[in-house]
Formats: sequence, structure tokens, C-alpha cells
Amino acid sequence: MDQELIQQVKEAIDRSVNWAETGWHITFGPRRTEVLSLPEAEKMPRTFVYREEAVNYWKQVQLTGEDAAASGKKALLALENNNLKAAEDALYFCQYLEKPFTKEAQTWLPVHQAIKKKMEAV
Repeated sequence: MDQELIQQVKEAIDRSVNWAETGWHITFGPRRTEVLSLPEAEKMPRTFVYREEAVNYWKQVQLTGEDAAASGKKALLALENNNLKAAEDALYFCQYLEKPFTKEAQTWLPVHQAIKKKMEAV
């Protein structure tokens, strides 16, 4: 099977599982206070009015990243078994889960596009 595609999926799984830890630029509240990750959100003082919103946002990112990574592992197994259709289905689900965070995460959409391109060439 295509080792480059397998490597892309492995890297996407690693990135996805760590979204909440590595984070990205996002702001909370009218003062647009930047809280870049779950650890940073959890360290915010309890007096910060938007702390709970930031923690909840990053926990949702964490859960979504873990779900996408689980589907990515299914895609990886399918690729290793030379089942492009099953891999594409799993990667479709990954990019679907990522949709609320696509702009920030930029993880699964490129991988899904790569497998679609590969399938068109076959």
C-alpha cells in the first residue's frame, strides 16, 4: 500500500490526539483573551469570567480529536489491508468530526483529499 498515505494518516492521528495540548489561537470574551490550549485554560484564575467557557471549548477539542484519531486508526488498518474504500470512509468521518475546527486544526481534510485523489487514480 501507499506508504506516503499511511504516514500521513499516522501523523494526523498524532496531531489529532494532541489538539487540546498543542492548541491554536482562539480568544474568549469581549476583551478577546487568548487561551491557546487546555492546559492554559485550566491554569486560568477561577476569577476569569470566561475560564469555564475556555475549559469547555478545549475539552470539546480534546474529545473530538480523540474520536477523530480513533477513526484514523480504522483508516490506517484499512490501508494496511489494502482496503481503500474502508479507509476513505473512515477518513471522511475524521474530516467530518474536524469540521468545527478545520480552520484551526488543519489535520484531516488534507488526508481525506489525498485518499480521494488516490482512489480517482486507481
